[in-house]
Amino acid sequence: MSKLLKEYYTKHHNEGKRIGQAFSEKLRGELFAKWIGVGVVLDIGCRDCKLTKHFANNNILVGLDIDYDALVYCKKIGVSHIINADISYGLPFNDHIFDAVICGEVLEHVVIPDIILSEIKRVLKKGGKFVGSVPTVYHLQNRLRVLRGKRLDNDPTHTQHFSYNYLLETLSKFFNVRETVAIEGQKWAKYSMRLFARHVAFVCSNE
Repeated sequence: MSKLLKEYYTKHHNEGKRIGQAFSEKLRGELFAKWIGVGVVLDIGCRDCKLTKHFANNNILVGLDIDYDALVYCKKIGVSHIINADISYGLPFNDHIFDAVICGEVLEHVVIPDIILSEIKRVLKKGGKFVGSVPTVYHLQNRLRVLRGKRLDNDPTHTQHFSYNYLLETLSKFFNVRETVAIEGQKWAKYSMRLFARHVAFVCSNE
């Protein structure tokens, strides 16, 4: 594991007051719980398991994150299987052992999404669910920001900038995309996910 990367994320989480908080926690938690059902579940980038607790009932959960300090909180909510790892080195699991894999607000942080997506496909059982969410930055509001000379994205840990179409294209290389839901921008996203969805949750199947 990259020591510098681990230290950076620990600092990023602490200074950004991200410990104890999860973006759109209730909405994403309920949605993810409905999609994954019951089984053996891997939560990649679980941080302090603030979101994980929403789908903890009746599931065997494995939490994985690069920030060890954040993982300490997971045991307090009953996630006993925690792994401190950098996913850029691959996933430290055997093939086809998980019924579902969660990847909430993670894909935008990886350098080459295809690598981690191929690893997720490898550890998922046939017919398993891949569930996650990402910010989609090329919506209309951000396009107007750029025209005003502002940055597209202010998070220094984001290495990928997904449009809605690019997200679908990326996921479809490995999985069947079953459903997408706008987490932010819901009011107008019903007319165009591409133009108005600012965060998108998705569920895919591993066929």
